[in-house]
Formats: sequence, structure tokens, C-alpha cells
Amino acid sequence: MMIAVPEKYALEVGSPTPITSERQHGQYLSVLDKLASKDNPTTEEEKYAEVLMTLIEAYEEEHHSIPDASPVEVLRTLMDANDLRQKDLVPIFGSESIVSEVLHKKRGLNKTHIEKLSKRFSVSPAVFF
Repeated sequence: MMIAVPEKYALEVGSPTPITSERQHGQYLSVLDKLASKDNPTTEEEKYAEVLMTLIEAYEEEHHSIPDASPVEVLRTLMDANDLRQKDLVPIFGSESIVSEVLHKKRGLNKTHIEKLSKRFSVSPAVFF
């Protein structure tokens, strides 16, 4: 069964296949992001997005997994890898004091923080659980 997805969302490869490279991973994330930002996706687009998500998660599990790190350790690692300081995360958390509380484990990450962080760093929200 061929899923009909508007051309602007379809991948260059046509039907999604298991991800084998960082480039392909980036393409799939980009398409998924476009679909996720649509106001009224069709049933086909929703199914297509689900397939992409499954393939992306499988790839990230194998290639980007951080072994049993706490959400704060994951966040610190991502900050280091991207040369970010506490103040650089204010747009995500709202204030430097909240960033500080999260980094010092005085406050947990909420759903909104996790959504914004996963978009900011192009990682699956699952890394923060």
C-alpha cells in the first residue's frame, strides 16, 4: 500500500527506509519537523510521520544513545558539545535561575522543557527520561 503524502513532505528516497547515515537522519528529522508543524495533517501525513518517528528513534537508539545518564547529565553533555553556557538556555527555561535549579537538580524538567530541548538539540525527547 502506497501512502499518499504531499510532495513537499515526501523524502527524496520516496518510501522511508531504515536510517543508515547522519545525513539521512537529518533529512528525516527535517521532514518530521515540517509534518509536526502542520496545523491539520491528513491521516496519511500522520501515518507517514509515525513511520519516520519509528525509524528516527531506532537510529538514535543505536547511534546517539547515552548509556543510562540522568536527564541533567544528558543536558550538561549536550551543552558541552554545543559550547553553551547556562544563559544560552534562558529562552528554553524562561530564566537563568530556573536553568540553574535544573542543572543543580533542585528542579526537574517538565514536558515543555523536554519538548524545547529535544527540538533545540535535535534529539529524541526520550533522552531526557
